[in-house]
Amino acid sequence: MTTARRKITAQERRARLGARHLLAPAARAGTPEAVAEAVLGLHATDPASVYLAVAARLKDPSVAELERALYEDHTLVRMLCMRRTMFVVPRELAPVVDAAAARAVAARERKNLAKVIQEQLGFDDRWFAATEAAVLAALHESGEATATQLAEAVPDLKSQIVQSEGKPYEGRPRITSRFLGVMAAEGRIRRGRPLGSWASSQYRWIPAEPHPELPLDEARARLAARYLASFGPATTEDVKWWTGWTLTDTRKALARTEAVEVDLDEGPGHALPAQLDAPAEPEPWAALLPALDPTPMGWRHRDWYFDAAHAPELFDTNGNIGPTVWWNGRVVGGWAQRADGEIVTELLVADGLGREARSAIAIEAERLASFFDEVRIKPSFRTPLERRLAS
Repeated sequence: MTTARRKITAQERRARLGARHLLAPAARAGTPEAVAEAVLGLHATDPASVYLAVAARLKDPSVAELERALYEDHTLVRMLCMRRTMFVVPRELAPVVDAAAARAVAARERKNLAKVIQEQLGFDDRWFAATEAAVLAALHESGEATATQLAEAVPDLKSQIVQSEGKPYEGRPRITSRFLGVMAAEGRIRRGRPLGSWASSQYRWIPAEPHPELPLDEARARLAARYLASFGPATTEDVKWWTGWTLTDTRKALARTEAVEVDLDEGPGHALPAQLDAPAEPEPWAALLPALDPTPMGWRHRDWYFDAAHAPELFDTNGNIGPTVWWNGRVVGGWAQRADGEIVTELLVADGLGREARSAIAIEAERLASFFDEVRIKPSFRTPLERRLAS
């Protein structure tokens, strides 16, 4: 006799979201490490997003506390990993992420750069290894250094390559950033403190030690289980998209977890046994999340918390989501910071947004403005709604 699979509704999934992702006011306690643990990793492509993702989830966020975790205690580790995206992950999870995703990304980055350097500059693998050793020696001598300072210490890093030759946007950049990026992807160096405010994209480099090696299949299974703990129930396609794995590798990893099959609105899915019980009705909550926040970027299928009709306003042409306004587990609008520091919002959903919702959203906007203080951010991309609000 076949047992019917548990049907988990969109409403149940939204009900879990606030507490699990530390977005509901009652859940906003703890540390930056607890935030990264709750959402499995903080998107770090845009430097400010790490700070804003933490600020949205803690009652009393502290820039100093997050900087201590990143740059002194190293309890949070920045890594180029899933989908060749920069994340900040808890230190104990870093070896798992490295083996399951980052190692393959680093190998591709190294191979691609080595090919360009060989073809355009004539530098071979021996040069690559010698230059890496020179960079490490310079860092160990100075303790930390900017990319410009490292290029002065290792002059070959000033070598230029041609990109998009013959095109109107042809460029001739130095290899400095790409070379240091490969070393960082391999865990040999890491980003240190930024130059300027916490929103700055300029930073120092410091030495690092490669992560302990784990068996690939074990690491993938552990990462899949951690993903489900934070984002489940989810579909196979959700896991495949988030990790960047092939479909075959995704299925193999899921099969090694304790997940059971469930039915979701978008089709068959996977849930951990603890996720089969119906959640308690949550208290109402609002949140203002930054661009590329881990919550809206957590699933391939977004219909259960996002109205697809709003995608042209809230996404850019490359599929990057901008700053979002949330109410009770749904994306209901967007926000932007203006030049004078004001946080402005626009609601795209009228249904179910009464006085309580608008008041809670206004409180979150004030909280965010207070966190920014005198800092102004320059997003690496702007969505149509953010561009309109910011102007």
